[in-house]
Amino acid sequence: MGDVLAGFHAVWEFESDSVLIRYERGIRTPKLFQALGERRIPLSAVEGVTLAPGRRGTVVLRLLPRAGADPLVEAAAGQLKDGSDPYRLVLPAERETLAEYYADELKGLLTESGPVERHLVAAPEAPLSFKAYDGKASFDGTAVQFRWSWTGASSAKWKAGDQSLAVTDLSGVEWRSPEVFEGHLRLVRRDAAPDAPVQADQDPAAVVFGLGYGPVHESLPFAAAVLAAVRTRGPVPAVPAPPRRDPADIAERIRHLGELHQAGLVTDEEFAGKKAELLAEL
Repeated sequence: MGDVLAGFHAVWEFESDSVLIRYERGIRTPKLFQALGERRIPLSAVEGVTLAPGRRGTVVLRLLPRAGADPLVEAAAGQLKDGSDPYRLVLPAERETLAEYYADELKGLLTESGPVERHLVAAPEAPLSFKAYDGKASFDGTAVQFRWSWTGASSAKWKAGDQSLAVTDLSGVEWRSPEVFEGHLRLVRRDAAPDAPVQADQDPAAVVFGLGYGPVHESLPFAAAVLAAVRTRGPVPAVPAPPRRDPADIAERIRHLGELHQAGLVTDEEFAGKKAELLAEL
């Protein structure tokens, strides 16, 4: 087709086998769109197109992705609000006839439907990181690192220590939006026991969100990137040893560990063992 349709916050460029979506940057553009930048959606990843009236004199053109085609949509699990849906293009109502034309053209090009076995839309690229309420999460493409915050992490996470979980050890991710109560990102281990999941604030394989921590535009692309890596899991290259920690940071962690020990939340053996681990990082 080779045509371009501009709406609020995004521009869609129609090609013979895909739709290239370029998201605008601006104070009114949803932060998730700004973080995504642009996305190419293969038509093989789409099973339908809708056009419906929007709010305040607008119409909404929307692509309906196939189940399992997009790691971002899979990770979001239906939790995105309409305004942050990357598959919606909002246009002024006076452009409805033009939008209807493109909707009909797209429908004529769609030939696939139903779930897919592999992702067809590219995931956000690593490295990625974000700050959660109880720690910092980072992903280099092969492993996820959780580094606990002494001001927010539970004693259970402090006892377990900072985490490094390889993609090859995971079977998926669980993202709960920070816009709802008990938002979190949990890594699902392949060898996890079938018991009821531990509360996220007590689970060393999860970070919890809070006011201003783990916002959608940071934590959701992170979850999608990890999920895509899990789905395409392959040999993991060696990860270089982490740099030496700042002595001041180690001292602060030991001080906090001592407070937990004095409060009776950490045993003598646990305190001695964790202190030795921290000192070994100097």
